[in-house]
Amino acid sequence: MAQPAASVTAPSANKHTVYPILFAISIVHLLNDSMQSTISALFPILKDSLALTYTQIGLIAFAMNITASFLQPAVGLYADIRPRPYILPVGVCFTLLGIVTLALAPSFGVILCAVIAMGIGSAVFHPESSRVAYLAAGGKRGLAQSIFQVGGNIGSSLGPVMTALIFVPLGQIGVLWFTFAALTAIVLQYYVARWYSRQDIVPRKKRAASAIQEAAGRLTRGQVVAAVSILVFLVFSKHVYISSITSFYSFYLIEDYGVSVERAQLFLFAFLVASAAGTFFGGPLADRYGRRNIIWLSIVGTAPFSLLLPHASLFWSGVLCVCAGFVLSSAFSIIVVYAQELLPGKVGLVSGLFFGLAFGIGGLGSAVLGTIADATSIAFIMNLCAFLPLLGLLALLLPRDEALNA
Repeated sequence: MAQPAASVTAPSANKHTVYPILFAISIVHLLNDSMQSTISALFPILKDSLALTYTQIGLIAFAMNITASFLQPAVGLYADIRPRPYILPVGVCFTLLGIVTLALAPSFGVILCAVIAMGIGSAVFHPESSRVAYLAAGGKRGLAQSIFQVGGNIGSSLGPVMTALIFVPLGQIGVLWFTFAALTAIVLQYYVARWYSRQDIVPRKKRAASAIQEAAGRLTRGQVVAAVSILVFLVFSKHVYISSITSFYSFYLIEDYGVSVERAQLFLFAFLVASAAGTFFGGPLADRYGRRNIIWLSIVGTAPFSLLLPHASLFWSGVLCVCAGFVLSSAFSIIVVYAQELLPGKVGLVSGLFFGLAFGIGGLGSAVLGTIADATSIAFIMNLCAFLPLLGLLALLLPRDEALNA
């Protein structure tokens, strides 16, 4: 496979996969997303203690996600031009600030300020760390992105467990325990930044010229624009559906099945663990069987489970939710790698754009779905979002992998 002419390491660095760096950023991703998951994990607690509406709950998720959404492409674009390795630990400092503020926040307004700070931390972390994964990948880009992203999925999956074990007994103040996670992440990011700073970065003009020359032999500009547009629709379908589960599935179980808060969080935990497993397997499968094939199979393959879920018994609802999480979450790391190969020379921008879209669409989806839930019901939300995975059929219009190497 032709190597994209992006900001790359010295030639020797591209000959092998640097697993210590990949595992380091995966662990930081786990810590970062476990800190972010405290927000959704606190929703049942905050709804009662501060008398929040579903609309306000959606706005909390929206505030963090939209901050990260707008900033991540800018961070990625700037990194393509002028990499700043030591911004990695600095980004976690914003997350630390958000964690402390969230633990002590007395009102809805202060909570919004806390989650915005955490959004800034994510805006720095995701595009730059995805870029590090690209540099450390060697010839295994799908595997590298999966290792990086599976840490985030595992971290997100801890949210429901935190609700049951920490936030139900301790309340909002229990968030302070995650200051230790932030401090650990800062140390690991400093280690990653040292490795990153030692890599030989191709000069900007040379990189841009090489990227243009390579792109000319692959796809037309119109084909690239169409493919990126399709990928955006796929990210939309995936993350709005995931938002419906992470923000409202626990409320659905509580209201429609009469389960306790603690038990509802365990169902959500199972969904998120399955999502982490799907993320890990998606990348290697794409390296072997092709990016396009796994992308469309992942998203469309979720539809049977999502469509049946709102009509199932409690037990089968849990089983279908786990299956949906496993199949659907194998797609995102592959979408990022596919987009990076569509746009060689713009690894940071692509990473920032698609992580930003994931955050922005997820946050906007939470806000819109919260408003709809207030006007209708949580059950209506589950039925409405069940059709979103069918948009995965658009992936059949993507150029085949071979076209990226022509």
